[in-house]
Amino acid sequence: MEENTPAIAIAKAARSAFEKSQLLLASERVTALHEIRKGLEASKDAILAANKQDLELAQVEVDAGRMSGSLLKRLDLNKGDKWDSMLQGVVDVANLPDPTGRVTYASELDDNLELYQITCPIGVLLVIFEARPEVVVNIAALAIKSGNAAILKGGKESSNTAVLLSQAIQRALARTSLPDTYIQTIQTRAEVSSLLELDRYIDLVIPRGSNSLVRNIQNNTRIPVMGHADGLCHVYLDESADVEKATRVVVDSKTDYPAACNAAETLIVHEALLQSVWPKVARALLEADVQLLCDSATLHALSTLSPPPSNLSARVHLSTPSSYTTEHLTLTLSVVALPSLAAAVQWINAHSSHHTDAIVTESEEAASLFCRGVDSAGTFVNASTRFADGFRYGFGTEVGISTGKIHARGPVGLEGLVIYKYILRSKGEQGHVVGEFGVGAGKKKYKHADIMAASLPF
Repeated sequence: MEENTPAIAIAKAARSAFEKSQLLLASERVTALHEIRKGLEASKDAILAANKQDLELAQVEVDAGRMSGSLLKRLDLNKGDKWDSMLQGVVDVANLPDPTGRVTYASELDDNLELYQITCPIGVLLVIFEARPEVVVNIAALAIKSGNAAILKGGKESSNTAVLLSQAIQRALARTSLPDTYIQTIQTRAEVSSLLELDRYIDLVIPRGSNSLVRNIQNNTRIPVMGHADGLCHVYLDESADVEKATRVVVDSKTDYPAACNAAETLIVHEALLQSVWPKVARALLEADVQLLCDSATLHALSTLSPPPSNLSARVHLSTPSSYTTEHLTLTLSVVALPSLAAAVQWINAHSSHHTDAIVTESEEAASLFCRGVDSAGTFVNASTRFADGFRYGFGTEVGISTGKIHARGPVGLEGLVIYKYILRSKGEQGHVVGEFGVGAGKKKYKHADIMAASLPF
């Protein structure tokens, strides 16, 4: 690749901004976050006007059948308390403890020779996401607080909003000691393709979006990728499930925000509940206008509902094998009956995307077995899958959900955006050299004694 390409310039600027930022105090990053919050509020009218334009263009695409309604819902920055929550997220992240510079291991190798493992930023992040424009702000806040520079690429469906959000952020950074290139945005797929080749400058890629987006990125870069491709979440009703808890957890998991990756897509019902708990849960789901794709056992159990819900025939259908591998992202829920907890765990591990899965049970043993056996980033007991979220976990916000098993898993907040380095310090008058240590006569032996240390001694 030619050294004068736009992608190279963006990546180099991000690397330079990161390196310069490491010489600044952590308090400067907190100051920057408060400036960003003020800058966003000052630009609110213009940003929301751009967002309205994105929504109007997206509605045309939905009407033409080229965009899903669930994607359209994710675009609206003025829906409910989304704007205020976005700004509060910046403040919440600013108020969190600094995740960098913490001593996580300390050992005395010899008299006056001390080894420390300390947390530090990853470096330069490339974050690629679809739809939700507030992700620009969420990730910028987390990156700045954790000491990472970031290059952001949003979906074309939110481009007008993303441009104004990023401009407000860069104007705010220009009023601080951080370089304004600490957070950059790009607009085209060509830029993404070029940046995915630049492992010399970029340290981590974080994709947020569809299965195809994540898979494509994973297959086209040497840079480490952290993220998740699907949100195939399950709720399992154990044979001891309380009907009220089951109803509340299942309905919330499916209906609170069906387009979210932590919404339930499959309900597993223990066979012992087919004539008791399941019909009551099903009635509540139908009252919420949820479409049920049922296997033969759960479908047959609903044929005896009396009186039958008015939308029973319209909203209840026989499932197909693909029902259980589909991320519906709408008011559609796949349902299957299984004979045991062990069968439910096996089903989840085979069909889940390893995002978040929940059990409703009154048995401590069943809860324990489920949480140990299900191989997912989140395993919940008697709680909605919708709790799987960085803000709800107390992370301020999140950069995404990781279903991987290296470095970070589950909602990725500040802790997932730091790594560690080792610092070795000799306090000896002559320093320390390896040649003094060994097994022969007159050689020193390593002490490897733990040190109680909350911070570095310098």
